[in-house]
Amino acid sequence: MKNDKRTIFGWAMYDWANSAYITVFGAVIGAFFTGTIMPDDTYWGLSGESLFSILVGMGSILLMLAMPVLGAMADYASAKKMYLRNFAFLGAAFVLITPFVPDGQVPLFLIIVLIGQFGFVAANVFYDGFLPEIASDDTIDKVSSKGFALGYLGGGLYLVFALVMISMGGEEADGGLTESLAARISIFGSGLWWIGFSLFSLARLPADGTPPDQALGFGDYARIGFGRTISTIRKLRTFPQLLLFVFAFIVYNSGTGTVIAVSGPYAEDTLDLALETIALGFLIVQFIAFFGALMFGRLSDRIGPKPAVMASLYVWVGIAFLAFFIPKGSDAGFLLLAAVVGFVLGGVQALSRSLYGTMIPEEASAEFFGFFSVFSKLSGIGPLVFGAISAVTGSGRAAILSVAAFFVVGLVLLSRVDVQEARRSRERWSFTGAEAEVE
Repeated sequence: MKNDKRTIFGWAMYDWANSAYITVFGAVIGAFFTGTIMPDDTYWGLSGESLFSILVGMGSILLMLAMPVLGAMADYASAKKMYLRNFAFLGAAFVLITPFVPDGQVPLFLIIVLIGQFGFVAANVFYDGFLPEIASDDTIDKVSSKGFALGYLGGGLYLVFALVMISMGGEEADGGLTESLAARISIFGSGLWWIGFSLFSLARLPADGTPPDQALGFGDYARIGFGRTISTIRKLRTFPQLLLFVFAFIVYNSGTGTVIAVSGPYAEDTLDLALETIALGFLIVQFIAFFGALMFGRLSDRIGPKPAVMASLYVWVGIAFLAFFIPKGSDAGFLLLAAVVGFVLGGVQALSRSLYGTMIPEEASAEFFGFFSVFSKLSGIGPLVFGAISAVTGSGRAAILSVAAFFVVGLVLLSRVDVQEARRSRERWSFTGAEAEVE
């Protein structure tokens, strides 16, 4: 049912639910890894900053292989809600396990974090897949922006709790609550938040459709998923504008993904900032991003989603260069940069998602968002490049300049996308069983 207020609010509340975790992932987990879990300055010959960046990048590329199949399976089985619930609970369960990893257990910590990330990303494929079903073309930008806005607000409110906990933490010798224990409690709480508000969201989402008459096994679903995905990829060559947008998104999302993934380790390792300052910076991002997402939604109404995204990318280029020049130990510089990031982060994410949603066929929305997620996972190349440059140079400052290059190239590619032609091309798609056909 399109544009139903109760359904839209329930859908947007899933962003509220999972944002506590992803905010803690950036603000606490990365810095907690480099400052507590890492036994020394290096492990396997790599700094904590480099190791965490490479983990995020490699994990994203591995996740890329699973996403389109999951999306196609959900469409065929009419089971987006079931898949959303299952993967959300999987991710949240491993978040609850994360704080119990002892200091020094680097491989175990990285594996558990990676599985938690898998659950988060996989669930988002099915969450995004609801968007074209619950919103029409004239409301999809606002609905998408509302989801991100509630996500930033919810993540920000939870981060207030985490920041209070961390600020109360003292040194090991003082006894009582330590900073390390406070970080562990904050991570555990984000998993509880994720589960609790997911239940609220799921109760308001549309029920799954009628499954196929014939019961299918996992092998059958895998065959259908791969068949539809391969068929869709082949046909995309005849839709150059949609394909060009996907390429542009891959590139500039590599920049935003790198900023989100490595800000905590970069601040702790390169800038030598305290965990309390890093958490405060992410708190600033969350609350400003709430207003930024709403503002960019309105800006999109006036000038269109594509020009609004391009405007945000110009700001992102400046952010990358400013990060390079922040002096070591500069709390004020880091917090100022966090405010600018918050202003544009919500806009580029919300409008990119809704813009893509207006270019794809509604009857296969989960598959196409799965396909979109596949290539968004290619954005993991950003953290990989960052980690490689940081490892070679011994500093994250040179690596941060690679982020600017992603934004510049993505901006150039996006400028060449014909949005109206991409939208008109939706009418040429049709689906029968495992086959995607072009009329």
